[in-house]
Order: sequence, then C-alpha cells, then structure tokens
Amino acid sequence: MTSDAIVLLKADHNQIRRLFRQFQAAGDRAVKTKARLAGKIIELLTVHTYIENEVMYPEVRALLPELDEDVLESYEEHHVADVLCAELAAMPADAERFDAKAAVLIENVTHHIEEEENDWCPKVRAGLGRSQLRDIGAKLEQARQQAPTTPAQPSALKKTIDAVIA
Repeated sequence: MTSDAIVLLKADHNQIRRLFRQFQAAGDRAVKTKARLAGKIIELLTVHTYIENEVMYPEVRALLPELDEDVLESYEEHHVADVLCAELAAMPADAERFDAKAAVLIENVTHHIEEEENDWCPKVRAGLGRSQLRDIGAKLEQARQQAPTTPAQPSALKKTIDAVIA
C-alpha cells in the first residue's frame, strides 16, 4: 500500500535532518567524512526537491489554490537549496568556504522543513482527503525513480523553476 504524500515527504525530512546532525558532529578535521556526508545530503536534497517541484507542488496548486503563495515560496526556497547544493558539489571538502556553505545550506533547509511540517503540511492534510494524498504519494514514488541524483547548474535550475511556475 502506498504511503500518503505527507508521510513520504516527512520520511525524507527525517533522513535529511539525520545527515545534517552527522555532518555537524563530524568536527573540523573530518574532511573525508564531511565530503561523504555532503555527497549524501546533496543526493537526498536533489531527489527530494525534484519530487516536490515536479509532483507535490503542482498537485497542491491545482487542488488547493488558496495555498498558491506558500507553494511559490517553497519553489524559491528549493531554488536556493538547489543552488547551494550545486555549488557545494563542485567544491572540495577542504575548501575554505566548504563548511560555511554547508552551514548555510543546513540552516536554509532546516527552516524550510520546519515551515513545511508545522504550517504547510497541516493545511494540505486538512484540505485533501486520504485517497488524494495516497494518489499523490504514488506519483511521488514514481517521480523518485526518475529523479536526478546530482544537482543541475544554477542557471538550468532557474529555467526549470520558471517553467514550472509559469
């Protein structure tokens, strides 16, 4: 049985938060560990933002137009995360700004997750029925199978987001 969309997205959030904690606990000298963890974080975030951008947000916009502004803000927050992921992926882990860029990514994504889980998800759950959330969950699972695992270049990301919200 397919999980509902919110359950699937929250499971991703939990996995991402766990990796964030591991990265932050790695310490200043753990360059190889941080590089490995950053790679996993980037992959998870790339897949997660893709499935939300391609499935969840368009579905919510169509079914719950009153959440349109929330969705548009989420697209922009994803754009920021995607740009940071692309930049971090192109950086060696011993680069001077690697930890700082990772810290900004973690802060931004943590804020986004908290906003989504505490404000947006309850509104979506209240506005949609169980079967709708399961249908969207099935679409999210399908999208996950074709999702990129490495970030696009920032200019390509902007074009994709602009096309989706147009």
